[in-house]
Amino acid sequence: MHILTVLGARPQFIKAAPVSKALREAGHHEYLVHTGQHYDHAMSQIFFDELGIPQPDVNLGVGSGGHGKQTGAMLMRLEEVILEQRPDWVLVYGDTNSTLAGALAAIKLHVPVAHVESGLRSFNRTMPEEHNRILTDHCADLLFCPTQTAVDNLAREGITQGVHLVGDTMYDAVLQFGELARHRSRILETLDLTPKQYLLATAHRPYNTDNPENLRSIISAFVTCGETVIFPVHPRTQARMVEADVMEMLKDSPQVRLIEPVGYLDMLMLEQNARMILTDSGGMQKEAYFFAVPCVTLRPETEWVETVEAGWNVVVGAHTEKVLEALTRSLPAEYSFGYYGAGNASRKIMETLEDQHNRSH
Repeated sequence: MHILTVLGARPQFIKAAPVSKALREAGHHEYLVHTGQHYDHAMSQIFFDELGIPQPDVNLGVGSGGHGKQTGAMLMRLEEVILEQRPDWVLVYGDTNSTLAGALAAIKLHVPVAHVESGLRSFNRTMPEEHNRILTDHCADLLFCPTQTAVDNLAREGITQGVHLVGDTMYDAVLQFGELARHRSRILETLDLTPKQYLLATAHRPYNTDNPENLRSIISAFVTCGETVIFPVHPRTQARMVEADVMEMLKDSPQVRLIEPVGYLDMLMLEQNARMILTDSGGMQKEAYFFAVPCVTLRPETEWVETVEAGWNVVVGAHTEKVLEALTRSLPAEYSFGYYGAGNASRKIMETLEDQHNRSH
């Protein structure tokens, strides 16, 4: 079986690592395409190095740009690669422009599409990711859902064929790499951090970074919370913070520590040892839940409703007072397992692709 996998952004590298491992161990041929959506070492290459993902067979080098320009460039170049490779499946992940471009390029060439992390919905149509998800799901022949909620979302849109509840490949990755992080990472020593004595924060979504008021409100919460805040700053966020005059707020606040983006193993180490995580990242909301670390979501909604239902995540948006209030909330008496599968999503995905391939040949 010949699989063409399309990746482009940090979360996709993490989601793909265990699936790539399962495919290759089963003897299938995977052709890895990196669109170049995330193109610097900190956001891209380091994840290939740490996760043991084979080097991409081709890097399209698309880089940054407006949504239309970026997606169009990917679509044009992916079409050439798919025509050359003639894969049995095009495999796409998540909700980025790379995801949508991979799906569209494939269906135009009558190559079946498999979508990992299908059925997620924020029900916020202002998010570009929401449109990418919906369009990709309506293109896909196989839809691999991480949760029952995702299956139900697809059913409400009339999609029931080719839908498989497999669990979350990010959970697979945390199980595979969490222990490795404890052995290899030295980030706590490097930053002189004591476990459970700091908050870990990230912000990168346009809802926050493209809205100066939201950005200032979030930073205000960091500055006034009275705790050490470790804040790995996405390059795009850094630029927006300068534009929004946020850096001035941080001048007299040494407890808010801005650091460069870190690799996956270092991030896992920071996550599992944080007292609490504040983020607008979907992946980090889940990783917080996997490590039983309480999370504060800096968005007005979340796709990962199970983490909220379990009591380990609270959605507050970008309001300073709500963020501060969330930092003092009490936690559930029990930890609920099982929302995101049993850690074998990657094997299920590989076996389903294999089964569908055998049926059609």
